[in-house]
Amino acid sequence: MRLIKYEKEKLNSYFCTSKNSSRMKLSQFKFNLPESLVANNPAEQRDEARLMVLHKDSGKIEHKIFKDVLGYFDDKDVMILNNTKVFPARLYGNKEKTGATIEVFLLRELNKELRLWDVLVDPARKIRVGNKLYFGDDDLLVAEVVDNTTSRGRTIRFLFEGTDEEFRKNVEILGETPLPKYIKRKATAEDKERYQTIFAKHEGAVAAPTAGLHFSRELMKRLELKGVEFAEVTLHVGLGTFRTVEVEDLTKHKMDSEQFIIEQKDANIVNKAIEDRKKICAVGTTSMRAIESAVSANRTLKAANDWTSKFIFPPYDFSIANAMITNFHTPESTLLMMVSAFGGYENVMNAYEVAVKEKYKFYSYGDAMLII
Repeated sequence: MRLIKYEKEKLNSYFCTSKNSSRMKLSQFKFNLPESLVANNPAEQRDEARLMVLHKDSGKIEHKIFKDVLGYFDDKDVMILNNTKVFPARLYGNKEKTGATIEVFLLRELNKELRLWDVLVDPARKIRVGNKLYFGDDDLLVAEVVDNTTSRGRTIRFLFEGTDEEFRKNVEILGETPLPKYIKRKATAEDKERYQTIFAKHEGAVAAPTAGLHFSRELMKRLELKGVEFAEVTLHVGLGTFRTVEVEDLTKHKMDSEQFIIEQKDANIVNKAIEDRKKICAVGTTSMRAIESAVSANRTLKAANDWTSKFIFPPYDFSIANAMITNFHTPESTLLMMVSAFGGYENVMNAYEVAVKEKYKFYSYGDAMLII
């Protein structure tokens, strides 16, 4: 009888999650973050950033170095990596006639043949439909504005006659690594390598899946030798990852949609680990978002090629991963909300208080947290 009551309570909790989630408010994710703790540069070595380990059952906290993650995983455990690749999305061009400098941030390609792109422009007030923009000293690329999408958003068409390969090569030459605006410096040649995971494969992200930045080739090899398996997913991170939440009632916040792909072979690796009751670690909020957007009726992972606008915040019942690696996130961000849902709101907010006190570095180039 007790078991039936427990199962009933569990089911009620599962089905009422979205209804009860109105209890969590934006202001509950506020904390004081000194500007000095925002990381402007990566750690000298990828795997030597600091690592906070949070045990979600007890709330216990350990202070380690990232490569110590090796000690928390065993044979046949699985790490789920996001293999999206950041492209040099930030271009600087000049407006025809006036020569005014315009920043164009490439968001996504809408049509490969027509070379139509969804972009943000700055300053937007100067850019109207019909304007031409010139990029590079020799006008290596020229684009025409064909539509207004939002106050800063535009659709542009690149007027380029060559092959797709030549076009992308020119974007590579002209484009800058799209460091987030809170990094108060210009992107350098080092950023081209460091604001990219070592397992990046499929181009399409305008922001890095930052938890993955801590993995070095040496650490990956040592994990492999220990028997840890890797499953890959692709979620092309959009600028929505930085979008602020502007409503106190979290149920009213709408996430931007992001494309994700999960191959059958990777779903099989994860499902075998579920069956064998192994550790399954989502590396980053983007990996977690992808897998939670592809859960089958029997709570296993399914192959998918889709778009997700899933917003995860407490309380939430996770289906696939039982461990998570993540960076330290912004106050009141959707990323902090997801992490709080996974690690427990009180545990995570306490851990963030400790992180500030212990001077952990925050954001994209910052330190890491393992929730286990």
